[in-house]
Amino acid sequence: MSHTRTLWEEGHEPGRQVVALGLAVALTAVVLDLLMVGRISLFFDLCFVALCVVIALAVRPRDFFTVGVLPPMIMVAVFTLLGFTRPAMIADRGDGVVQAVVSGLSHHSVALVVGYALCLTCLAVRQRVGNR
Repeated sequence: MSHTRTLWEEGHEPGRQVVALGLAVALTAVVLDLLMVGRISLFFDLCFVALCVVIALAVRPRDFFTVGVLPPMIMVAVFTLLGFTRPAMIADRGDGVVQAVVSGLSHHSVALVVGYALCLTCLAVRQRVGNR
């Protein structure tokens, strides 16, 4: 009897590729936000939450830890890059890099918490289904 794989059993991408995918999608959302409104907006937040779910579903079970710590790292990396290059997208123009990163994280903390919670929930469900 053949067993049909569920959504929770489909992920097969190596952790390194998922990290690269996460960074690429997050930076793409930043560029699109820059072109549309000139700052980080709700669009980035929605893309980030969706990205967190996608990477949790795409990764192979052996690399769950990598994705389990990835969402905050992606957001910090993106905001650090913006703090160095375009701090006005996430903070006031005169803010330094550290202040811009802290401001960006605080303004987008809801997206970070929701995305991270969904990511960890997806990983937990996948772990539970995989152990059955």
